[in-house]
Amino acid sequence: MRPLDRVLGALSNTGLLLIQDKELPSVVGTVTGESLSTSWWGHPQGRLIFAVLSELADHPDVQLTKLLYRKDTFVHRSLWSALLAVGRARAPWQVQKLSAGAKRLLQRLGSGESQVRAVGAPVKELEARLLATAREIHTEAGRHEMVLESWRAWSRRVGCTALQSVPRARKALEDAAVAGGAPLKALPWPVKIPAV
Repeated sequence: MRPLDRVLGALSNTGLLLIQDKELPSVVGTVTGESLSTSWWGHPQGRLIFAVLSELADHPDVQLTKLLYRKDTFVHRSLWSALLAVGRARAPWQVQKLSAGAKRLLQRLGSGESQVRAVGAPVKELEARLLATAREIHTEAGRHEMVLESWRAWSRRVGCTALQSVPRARKALEDAAVAGGAPLKALPWPVKIPAV
């Protein structure tokens, strides 16, 4: 079986897959069969890993976001409606104490600019709070920039409808995280511990 097919199978089964992690299911672990404690770039299968990651980034059933531990997490299409509902919720954990730069970027995205090029901490802040989707591009000048996309524009582009219930959406993502071995604290929203 091709490495990409193995990774897509793992992603389809779990719904969530990190790029690399020592303990949780990841693309690197699926490709190499190893749990790496160092960067995959220097691994003998580094080129293969890069090729698989590139194909995943362009796959129509895969979305990349900062979901688990604020690390790059591939999300399978089966969880997109949940991801969209959480991303569009504008819950307190998402919007409280946003930096001025992040607020400006979010306002641009909400005022009709469906995509915004940006770099720096405000981009990372919006990604970590699931307030926008983001992807890296290489500019003509050879620089790396991020393109932020509003959830509204993303949902229209990919044909996704949000779950109506944000609590159900969070539960679906929580269940997928736990099924993959991640604790609830790996997710970006505050975890309410049920009373015993």
